[in-house]
Amino acid sequence: MFDSLKGKFQLRYKNRKSAANILTGALEDSFKKLRVDKKQDELLVLGIPRGGVIVADVIVSKLKSSSSYFKCEFDVIISRKLGAPGNQEIAIGATMEDETSYLNEDLIKELDVSKEHIENEKTRQIQEIKRRRSLYRSNYNKEHDIENQIVIIVDDGAATGATLIAGARWIRNRGNPKKLIIAIPVAVKDTVEMLKKECDMVVTGTTASSTSAFKSVAQLYRDFKPVDDEKVIQICRKNSFYQNL
Repeated sequence: MFDSLKGKFQLRYKNRKSAANILTGALEDSFKKLRVDKKQDELLVLGIPRGGVIVADVIVSKLKSSSSYFKCEFDVIISRKLGAPGNQEIAIGATMEDETSYLNEDLIKELDVSKEHIENEKTRQIQEIKRRRSLYRSNYNKEHDIENQIVIIVDDGAATGATLIAGARWIRNRGNPKKLIIAIPVAVKDTVEMLKKECDMVVTGTTASSTSAFKSVAQLYRDFKPVDDEKVIQICRKNSFYQNL
């Protein structure tokens, strides 16, 4: 299954939890470079549903148990990719609920995607974001304060990086975090370079030098089974921010 990737990646993961364990170590190393103060700085870890929520949950648990951070909280950030005409797997961009978005203009031009398709796709994905928010948060719509906090956006990997870019832009629009970090177990180097323009630091577990060998995030996991809404709800409700749900 991984023959085409031999020599392309440094690491392959057993599952999302295993990836999160390794990514946590990489994050703690990055905190030293950013001079994070464990006694004063507040960390907010945001998982992108669905797979990114599992990774974010493990990161928060490990940071809380292994280190004496002043504050480390979990939440979700719901961004959705915009699919190309006739192929939803090709991301031409991504959007947040308030229409904060990222569009891959080069790909849109190459595929000759109409403005009508983009707007229709935005509307469809925003409806899905609203559906997920109502499930994950129920009637609890309070947002975390991000001002002067170290905000970490987490996913289980990045192919195009579209949903991470939309999420990072949404964070920047909401306030002024002390630092904005994007943390992903796996990505292509070109995508990492693109993500660096949207945040203060990108932290990865492993990267690929060539996009030709990288077809999907699932390639870098032995177990990459789908995550359902119920699992996300379960994780949300065990974290302190959601205790009143």
